Amino acid sequence: MKKAATLIGRILLRHIFLLAGISKMGGCAATQGWMEAMGVSGALLPLMIALEIGAGFALILGFQARLTALGLAGFSIISAVIFHANLSDQVQSIMFMKNFSIAGGLFYVAALGAGEWSIDSWIKQKGSDKPVKVATA
Repeated sequence: MKKAATLIGRILLRHIFLLAGISKMGGCAATQGWMEAMGVSGALLPLMIALEIGAGFALILGFQARLTALGLAGFSIISAVIFHANLSDQVQSIMFMKNFSIAGGLFYVAALGAGEWSIDSWIKQKGSDKPVKVATA
């Protein structure tokens, strides 16, 4: 159950980033305008898209999962503070809390790793198969 749960958790955590990155590609001008209205340079949009899609795939594959999860957790918190800080607006308040909840799940991945069904686990297992060299005098 643990193996499946960690994989399902990574899939559920990553889908929002992947879909958000893809949707930003379809509406670049509108997204850049919205970013600039919030005080963020629209020139950062390609970086945001690359982060959301690239890190989303890395997370599902469990590749560099701890580092990826930390990066996405930071991105989620920063996004909440910049883009969803109008807590008097119920929708923005929910989006703010959603980002913090996602960051919480990502901190779990950062702390515990990707689990056994991941590239990180495969790499670790391959590394432990190497013969141990014994020093001789």
